[in-house]
Amino acid sequence: MATPDFNLLVTLDVLLTEGSVAGAARRLRLSPSAMSRALARLRKTTGDPLLVRAGRGLVPTPRAIALREQVGQLVQDAEAVLRPAKKLKLKQLVRTFTLRTREGFVENFGPGLIARVSEEAPGVRLCFVQKVDKDSAPLRDGTVDLETGVVGTTTAPELRVQALFRDRFIGVVRKGHPLSRGEITPARYAAGRHIGVSRRGLGAEPVDDALKPFGLEREIVTMVSGFSAALALARACDLIASVPERHTGNLRAGMHSFALPVPMPEITVSLLWHPRLDADPAHRWLRGCVRDVCAGQRPDAQASRAVKPA
Repeated sequence: MATPDFNLLVTLDVLLTEGSVAGAARRLRLSPSAMSRALARLRKTTGDPLLVRAGRGLVPTPRAIALREQVGQLVQDAEAVLRPAKKLKLKQLVRTFTLRTREGFVENFGPGLIARVSEEAPGVRLCFVQKVDKDSAPLRDGTVDLETGVVGTTTAPELRVQALFRDRFIGVVRKGHPLSRGEITPARYAAGRHIGVSRRGLGAEPVDDALKPFGLEREIVTMVSGFSAALALARACDLIASVPERHTGNLRAGMHSFALPVPMPEITVSLLWHPRLDADPAHRWLRGCVRDVCAGQRPDAQASRAVKPA
């Protein structure tokens, strides 16, 4: 069956409202003959005469009377779909957004983001879920609205990406740890007892590659799956945690942070979302909130950026 011409719905709506070919032609800015041809097409499509002669005018058939309200609503709904979205009224917005982030993001940026959202849109609720892998499926299937992280080779190519901030890895120890005093060289850093961080519990970290040119290797005493666990251990004993600076600012409170004594590339933490939400006004507003909050967060001044020679 051929797909019907949906433009005929608008013509039918006007014809049934006006009750005359001439009146409908004027409203649609068509000639009477063009409107007569459109009525003929409608009669053929619906299998009903729709408007029939009664004296000098036209009257609707029972089918036309039955269709009148339904067609009018269909046209209104179609116009609403095609009309540009109304201006977002944040105070009236009621919605829950799910954000998938690595640990540390909520602790550092969550309070500011929640305060901003609560002030501008009190009906909006943020749901934070832990990012345990780089699988893009949650963004694709709509279970996650926004995600933060480092873009990798497994990131779905269709996702929208916007950089949030640059970050770098630093060393962290408890107050009173030997590395909290004196110059930290690559040899002194490598000689300490370290905490490895890996989601899967295996594999070298970027700092291990950075130590190789110096002929050095860390002693990994234990492995944990996340930065908060690494910092909790480092806070309680003489172990060294190597973590991203901005992502762990609040988690490192009361600890000693220092620049790693080997050249380390910075990482870019980005905001990711699916393109189907790109033009959504509420989603666009939330993206702006996340960007603003992250831009206002400053690195910990304790960790000097100087790199000491071996």
